[in-house]
Amino acid sequence: METAEGRPAVAATLRALSAALGGGPAGLWVKESSARNLRHRDFLAPRAALRAAFGGGQVPPDVIAGVTSASGPGALPVRGCQQTGAGLAVQLRRPEAFRRLLGPPPATEPPPAARPGQEPGQEAVVLHCPALRRPAALAPRHLRPVLLADHLAQLLRAQGVGAQLVPAVSDQGSLEVLRQLRVEWPCGSAAGPDAVSALKQALSCCPYAAACEPGAASLPEDVVCKVHLKSFVEQQGLAGYDPNLDVLLVTEGKLRSLAELQQAVLQCTAGGQGSRCSVVHVVSCEEEFQQQQMDLLWRILDPGAHTASQKHLVCGPVKVTNPSFPIGADQYFQLRKRQMYDASVMKYGELAHDEAWTEVVETLTVAAVRFELLSTAHRSQLTLDLEASSISTKGTKSGAFVMYNCARLATLFDTYQRAVEQGERPPCHPQAAPRACRLLWPQPQSPPSFPGTYPPLPPASTLNFSCLREEGEWLLLFNYLLPFPEVLQQAAQLPAPSKGLRITANTEAVCKFLIQLSMDFSSYYNRVHVLGEPFPHLFDQMFARLQLLGAVRDVFHRALATLHLPPLSQI
Repeated sequence: METAEGRPAVAATLRALSAALGGGPAGLWVKESSARNLRHRDFLAPRAALRAAFGGGQVPPDVIAGVTSASGPGALPVRGCQQTGAGLAVQLRRPEAFRRLLGPPPATEPPPAARPGQEPGQEAVVLHCPALRRPAALAPRHLRPVLLADHLAQLLRAQGVGAQLVPAVSDQGSLEVLRQLRVEWPCGSAAGPDAVSALKQALSCCPYAAACEPGAASLPEDVVCKVHLKSFVEQQGLAGYDPNLDVLLVTEGKLRSLAELQQAVLQCTAGGQGSRCSVVHVVSCEEEFQQQQMDLLWRILDPGAHTASQKHLVCGPVKVTNPSFPIGADQYFQLRKRQMYDASVMKYGELAHDEAWTEVVETLTVAAVRFELLSTAHRSQLTLDLEASSISTKGTKSGAFVMYNCARLATLFDTYQRAVEQGERPPCHPQAAPRACRLLWPQPQSPPSFPGTYPPLPPASTLNFSCLREEGEWLLLFNYLLPFPEVLQQAAQLPAPSKGLRITANTEAVCKFLIQLSMDFSSYYNRVHVLGEPFPHLFDQMFARLQLLGAVRDVFHRALATLHLPPLSQI
């Protein structure tokens, strides 16, 4: 199979295997992921599925031969296929898979496939986060939808979809919290008075609007009128709205919010980001009722495709345990920062007192908070434990652990580069910290033809990937490098408009992916010496491993970029 067919992908390989098995659904096959199963097979058609497809579950020899020769654009080549007690097991040609993914890119890479239901370059999304309209200080529960919207915007942009965040924030307290968390959110003032006047004019002609009784003492000062939402829902036959929605008091503030949303939609469509613009309200479950009211008011005043396709991405409740007093978002961040600093002092000692570590500790804190709030499915309840024991630099499921392993990769490549350029000997364990004990390595039997300890990394086209025989190497490629583009694509998918309001997004996928990658990379990194002794007969394996880990490093960087987390070069 030639590289001109483009980058291999899991979905393409599943399609090729399914076609070879008689054209059944791609879901007939299972991609293995556990180290135990990957010792024997890479894909499996389970025995139960085979019984449904073939009489008695016995696959004919000619079908097995067809699976062995399965091919197609983006499909990985098959080494062998056999029927086992578990089902039909397939093993790939692993050296070829390493070459396809780690070798030079094809001269002409086909354009990326559009997301399901998307025409390339024809879609934009407005992500609206009502939590940032609050006049009061933000609480930890408000950070969840804010960080989720920020992350989702980055994921959409990575897929070529225009994303705009609303509302613009002007409160200095909220802006400072966002700055600390490295959230890139627009700031400034809301829509101008002309847009609000246009909405008032639409209200004056609205059959669902009615004037409020004069002299009512309980009415807000800036009330404009009241709107009968329930009548509108019933007449339009809308589904998914709360049955308790009835009459809404329309205020100047609500109209300014709608005007800002209108302006964002116009900017998306007029600014060339897309001819279709969808609006997603990212809200906490406590705000869902109020946002449904605003959703209906906007539908009434501005009928159109963008208001008719509004969707609500609802975050579950955030429960804070062990609070000695009500805690705000800023206090929560400062608490986590202090805990991260204390944990760093315990692990690294005086290093954590150095001024150079201030930025490192802040980045670790942002990572800890983002992973704490985003690693759980958005619809599920989230529990924040404020005890110091919940923050650690050692835990394998934390943002700090991810950043630590990213920094280990940076140290590895820095060590290699210095050995190439300056002839510095790596530590006795090249993956260890720079202060680790030194080893007096034996000299090569003949003088090297390069000035440093190691030669520079050769071109990818000349590397011998058959040297990559460790189980951990295949695990890194098959479970992470291969499916990574599809992970990003699936995390950015928003359901096509359907009946109802709520949508579900896999926004936790990137955090979970990074945590699992860190665990498997750490296991491999602790077991395997990448920078071996400087003997020429060992260079082929070292170069292949460096190429593999360079690709792993790129995956770390790209995934962290969707979380606005800069990779650390030391930790």
